[in-house]
Amino acid sequence: MTEWTTIRESRKIFEDEAVLALDKPVGVSVMGERHDTDLVSMARDAGEELFPAHRIDKVTSGVVLFAKELRFHGDLTRQFNRRTVEKTYLALTRTRGLPALATIDLPLSVGRKNRVRIAANRADIVAWPGPAGTPTPDGPAGTPGSDGAPGSDGPAGSGARGPASWTVPAARTFPNVRSYPSVTRIARVWEGAEHTLVAAYPISGRRHQIRVHLAWVGHPIEGDPLFDRAPVTRTFLHSWRLSFDAAWDDGRRTHAEATPGADFWSSLGAEEAAAAAAALTASPLAPTPTPAP
Repeated sequence: MTEWTTIRESRKIFEDEAVLALDKPVGVSVMGERHDTDLVSMARDAGEELFPAHRIDKVTSGVVLFAKELRFHGDLTRQFNRRTVEKTYLALTRTRGLPALATIDLPLSVGRKNRVRIAANRADIVAWPGPAGTPTPDGPAGTPGSDGAPGSDGPAGSGARGPASWTVPAARTFPNVRSYPSVTRIARVWEGAEHTLVAAYPISGRRHQIRVHLAWVGHPIEGDPLFDRAPVTRTFLHSWRLSFDAAWDDGRRTHAEATPGADFWSSLGAEEAAAAAAALTASPLAPTPTPAP
């Protein structure tokens, strides 16, 4: 049995005549890996041609969608480009103090060594308590609040604390670099003694968007090598849910979900892991945002 056969059989989430959805393991690229293997190459070497409709990072686990024939690929990629595909990721941060619901509206740019960053100085990021509010008294994003957590202004477990959005004034974005408008909506699912489980909805689909957005507002994903030079764990980011229209099946809305594996909870103790998983199962979360037109 080839490595591809093992992955295909053990990690298949959904399949019909047009598409294959897999629960990608951490450490395997979707495609284009120069010095190591990737899913597309594995499949090709085993005699199967697949066409990825999107990509997730090598360090990210979870749902990835492939077209099984080129004739189905174009419509799927157009759905991603039009932002009509609903995507939900799960992330674990080793921080506390995130609001129950929030929007991170920060433009991205590419800096030195091809690193993705916010197209502004960190000090110019403004945390707002609501869409019509005024900046929080805590100051720039990442500034500790009254309980020492970034952007926090209420007790643990409070549903209305911290900023409801992070933005940067247009006049403060870098003028001489190309920037890309980027929006991520987040919902706090569970909070423990040191960790927070976050559901993230990337409205735009930029490279490293969720990872950079969370880090720049003071809540980096645990184990992320973009912001931890010597991580000792996996990166705790998981592509959880994906919804798209099956044009080959009368446009039926199709849903794929990859339940987080045991390794996703491995940075938590047994009791907290069970509590976080239970909270995820029980919580309705925030409604998946309506994609931009």
